Amino acid sequence: MTLDISLHQRRRPPTPEELDGIPWLALLLPAERERAVAALLVGDAKAGDYVCRLGRPVTYWFGVVEGLLKMSSDNAQGQTMTFTGVPPGGWFGEGTALKREPYRYNIQALRKSVVAGLPIDTFHWLLDHSLGFNRFVMNQLNERLGQFIAAREIDRLNNPDVRVARSLASLFNPLLYPGVGEVLRITQQELAYLVGLSRQRVNEALAALERQGAIRIEYGGLRVLELAALRSSVFQRKDT
Repeated sequence: MTLDISLHQRRRPPTPEELDGIPWLALLLPAERERAVAALLVGDAKAGDYVCRLGRPVTYWFGVVEGLLKMSSDNAQGQTMTFTGVPPGGWFGEGTALKREPYRYNIQALRKSVVAGLPIDTFHWLLDHSLGFNRFVMNQLNERLGQFIAAREIDRLNNPDVRVARSLASLFNPLLYPGVGEVLRITQQELAYLVGLSRQRVNEALAALERQGAIRIEYGGLRVLELAALRSSVFQRKDT
């Protein structure tokens, strides 16, 4: 039994509290919300479970209610490239769902997570009938474009402190990830997976960012104090 099949078998109806963590439901009219809630399912993903895999057909539009996922792809040499993390409140794959094409990436749980799925046919029904849903998806696509442009920039940065700062800033996007708030529940090892650096180097970068007043390291996560600083060019490499 493969991991993604076991996750599929663990799907269940969402609880009222889990529905409260789905941001776009509040934008729907009563009849639209009723149809969406009736179709929504959630799965309790374990660390390492695949939510979707490269080349598989799209069946759901997915979102994170709780936990942390990573979006990645493997090249011909077997090397893994991580595109982004997906924290609570984040929904992803709307472009794939719109085109009904196979996935071009893997989505994997970095820790125990609750993942919601809206069936692809219901996704398209909402696109055809709901103005509020259309606006949400359009905003998602716009923000996602900016996110991936920023990710390309991050890949070319040689300063690890700046890489960590920019990667943290992308996870605190209030439009893409409204469930995060001011505190991101993430370990240094999980952040290392997302940034592509060693845990030790990420720890050094976080300490530097904390000394400069951009973040505060708390038990089980990070609190952002100056989001604009993480996004700006404040943290420049110093010549030695």
